[in-house]
Amino acid sequence: MSINSDTKRRKARNAPTVIVIEQHTLARTTIVRLLEHELAGWDFIDMVSIETLDSALGMDVRLIALDLAGRTLDSTSLNDDLDAIRERFPEASIALLSNTDDTFVASQALEMGIRGYFTTSIPLDVALAGMRLVLAGGVFYPHPLVASPSRSRAIIAPSGPADEPRKVISVNTDYLTIADFTPREADVLAELQCGHPNKVIAGKLNLSGHTVKMHLQHIMRKLQVQNRTEVVARLGQRAMADQDVRAN
Repeated sequence: MSINSDTKRRKARNAPTVIVIEQHTLARTTIVRLLEHELAGWDFIDMVSIETLDSALGMDVRLIALDLAGRTLDSTSLNDDLDAIRERFPEASIALLSNTDDTFVASQALEMGIRGYFTTSIPLDVALAGMRLVLAGGVFYPHPLVASPSRSRAIIAPSGPADEPRKVISVNTDYLTIADFTPREADVLAELQCGHPNKVIAGKLNLSGHTVKMHLQHIMRKLQVQNRTEVVARLGQRAMADQDVRAN
């Protein structure tokens, strides 16, 4: 019995993990249930606050979604939470969950290194697309001036060197196409953006070379490009400076 429990714990610690920190039970459990449905094979931990953050130490935490809870970005409480998260999980991306669509707040969040800014007003398919893009190494927040589901767009910035100026990308592709990346395709896309060849991707994701090639073909078809170089370039089209985005 104890052997089975230890095995389960080891498997959980090896699985890519998302932590959702939200004080409201309904919102927290709903987010987790949706992500469990979308990201098969991932582990999900929901917490009321960062007080239980240490329970996830040793796990492969890829993303931590933190409730803004009405706080301003310069509040001591929020910055203490962010410091605690970065200290324990320096490699994990951080997303904020917010009930405000304020453009300035979203821009501030990006400046602080937040990888995703999700508001309660965005459609479900957009939110799921944004989560996948963050997990694939991008930066996401909804365009504040285009709120309707039929016209939604996103602001995305692929990851790059820490000293490289951040570029913000306006992706006009239909959101349903972006959201259509499977969890495994998002994993492959993340490795591809890091410049890894197929053999390395296969080894890191425990896939065969044929399976990696198949995922890449699906990604290229969905992005309407011809090769792996164009995949990354496709996500970098229509680049704009941060100040231009804020001016819009």
